[in-house]
Amino acid sequence: MTQESVVMLTGLIFVAAMLYASVGHGGASGYLAAMALFGVAPEVMKPTALVLNILVSALAAGSFARAGFFDFRLFWPFALASVPMAFVGGAIQAPSGVYRAIVGVVLLFAATRFLIDVPAARSDQGGRPALWSSLAWGAGIGLLSGLTGVGGGIFLTPLLLLAGWADARRASAVSAAFIFVTSLAGLAGHLASVGQVPGAIRIWAPAALVGGFLGARVGSRHLAPKSLRRVLALVLLVAGLKLVAS
Repeated sequence: MTQESVVMLTGLIFVAAMLYASVGHGGASGYLAAMALFGVAPEVMKPTALVLNILVSALAAGSFARAGFFDFRLFWPFALASVPMAFVGGAIQAPSGVYRAIVGVVLLFAATRFLIDVPAARSDQGGRPALWSSLAWGAGIGLLSGLTGVGGGIFLTPLLLLAGWADARRASAVSAAFIFVTSLAGLAGHLASVGQVPGAIRIWAPAALVGGFLGARVGSRHLAPKSLRRVLALVLLVAGLKLVAS
């Protein structure tokens, strides 16, 4: 990559981290989209997304927890099943073409997630998921997260909202913690299989940390502006189509 490309990619990672942290996500789909647009190799994309996810989701989870939105009783069954499956997914090194196709579909899903507002739970909906349901969803999301490096928040948050298991900020708080433990497990699986992470992470990690810090502070009090969500959706859409078509 040219120096100019590295600078532009670093800027996109900063913006993605800020926006995703504001809604309780680690930002992996945004990082993957940015890397796809700049032609970063698949073997670099997954571990990079996982590392940046860990950094940003830790900031987001801490901010939402301090604001009083974290619900451990809702969180633990999803996390319990996701961690071992994310480890398995992280250890799997899919062929380049297969990986690109899977990530492309995930990015297209993420784009629709930002374009369509998922209704938050009403106060009269309430309730909690059955244990078997939380475990099943956690296992499936965990495996996909480890395999692709996405973290899982783009799937868990709309699930919590649509099922009426959490309101917007509680869903964001639970998703941030879920992304943190799932990304840790996915990275551990990757290291067990490959044994190293790309050196370029040291360039992008500071940008993700600063963006995540700013986004987390804003997101625990306010939701992300719709205009920024639309811009991110466009980036995800273009990157997803590029990966699917490649």
